[in-house]
Amino acid sequence: MKADYWRKERHHWSQKNNMSTWTTQQMSRGVDLKESFEQVAMAMFNYMTTDYNKVEMKYVYDVEVSGEDLLSLLYHFLDEFLFLFSAESFFIPRVVRITEFDTETFKIKANGYGEPFDISKHPQGTEVKAITYSNMQVHEDKQTHDVFVIIDI
Repeated sequence: MKADYWRKERHHWSQKNNMSTWTTQQMSRGVDLKESFEQVAMAMFNYMTTDYNKVEMKYVYDVEVSGEDLLSLLYHFLDEFLFLFSAESFFIPRVVRITEFDTETFKIKANGYGEPFDISKHPQGTEVKAITYSNMQVHEDKQTHDVFVIIDI
């Protein structure tokens, strides 16, 4: 599918490396939980390529997930995008947009806008092997919404 979507990108994430030789923590902040979830997905892919700006938004893939609570919803959301990377010619989204976010039934519909990873174009970062529940956190207050996820590398 061709991506014709463009919106000014905002990146509000950080990465805490060297938690161990096999994990790293991703943290994102958003104006709401929806944006925090979007940002942590992009942070995960930013870890996999060292120059995220070289990823073009040529294609769009749809993702639909559900969970039993916010943490399982976050886990399944990230895991589905990681599966997409493995299953769809190493698709790496530059932008992730959640189109439906239901915190009562714990369901998400989202789009990833990007292109297949190409080693000749995209500097290789570190492969993400899995999402973990270890120390996974979702914090909400009136002004900021923070998400913390540890990933296996």
